[in-house]
Amino acid sequence: MDMLNQIDLSRADLNLLVLFETVMEERHVGRSAERLNLSPSAVSHGLGRLRGLLGDPLFLKTPRGVVPTDRANELAPAVAEILARVRSVISSAEPFDPARSTRRFVIGAPDATSSVFLTPLLDRVRGQAPDIAISIRQLLPRYGEPSPALAWLDAIAELEARAMDVAVIPFDDFPVRFVVDTLYEEDFILAMRVGHPFASDPSLENYCAMQHLVVSNAGDPKGFVDRVLEEHGLSRRVALTVPNFMFGLAVLADTDLISAYPRRFVAMHAGRFGVMGIDAPITLGHFNINSIVPKVAMMDAGLAWLVGLLKDTGQAALGGAVPSG
Repeated sequence: MDMLNQIDLSRADLNLLVLFETVMEERHVGRSAERLNLSPSAVSHGLGRLRGLLGDPLFLKTPRGVVPTDRANELAPAVAEILARVRSVISSAEPFDPARSTRRFVIGAPDATSSVFLTPLLDRVRGQAPDIAISIRQLLPRYGEPSPALAWLDAIAELEARAMDVAVIPFDDFPVRFVVDTLYEEDFILAMRVGHPFASDPSLENYCAMQHLVVSNAGDPKGFVDRVLEEHGLSRRVALTVPNFMFGLAVLADTDLISAYPRRFVAMHAGRFGVMGIDAPITLGHFNINSIVPKVAMMDAGLAWLVGLLKDTGQAALGGAVPSG
């Protein structure tokens, strides 16, 4: 990228970068001219202009063609990146057709959220856009940050830096520069192995006496449940932390630990692990799961399509009541 910072852009010609890329690949002026539908003298003239702009010979003549200088080898990755971005911009300017598109979209979400929306989303993507690919990035709140407004700041910054296309997170209070759609509502219930003795006596006193599992990527044993209990002058013992909810299901299945889990996640995934969910003896909170995208990014027809598909997925596949198990 530093190549373009060092030259006067008014004197630059994008075709010169294409020429540079071609000569790097062919290592021969004549073959490069054939690929570019130019005369060999036109290629030589273009190389002369590049040398003047960059202050380097770039390519040295040999009996079999040309070889790049060290400076040309240094510039090659930056030129390739520049041209890839330009080609991407031009291709994205074409009308978006999901049935023909081969784009890859990146969706950021906590694992308890992506595990809920991903399967119904993929069903719809396969039906409408069989060649589109999805990448899921796991988003985590800031370690030890009790305020939701601050806990997701890093995720919001990454979204605006276009490290992902869409974020799906349990937070509502977004700046007006974002498009926000509620996919579904969520609350927490208690997850435990089928046949756990707590299920026959789910009192608050018995709950506090149990040994608990907390899902925490950073290994922090204190979660939102502890804050709820402290408000009532209560506490619990956290015996184990695990880094994600799906891993936690396998642990709950083989132990007497109990854990606070998202209701919809339990409804979709717990049964195959031999884990069930019951309502907690104390309210553990209720919140919306929202998709967020910068408003300016919605000018991208492909991204607008994905956001609409996520919203439809939430309304159709997740809109109904989910049993507590």
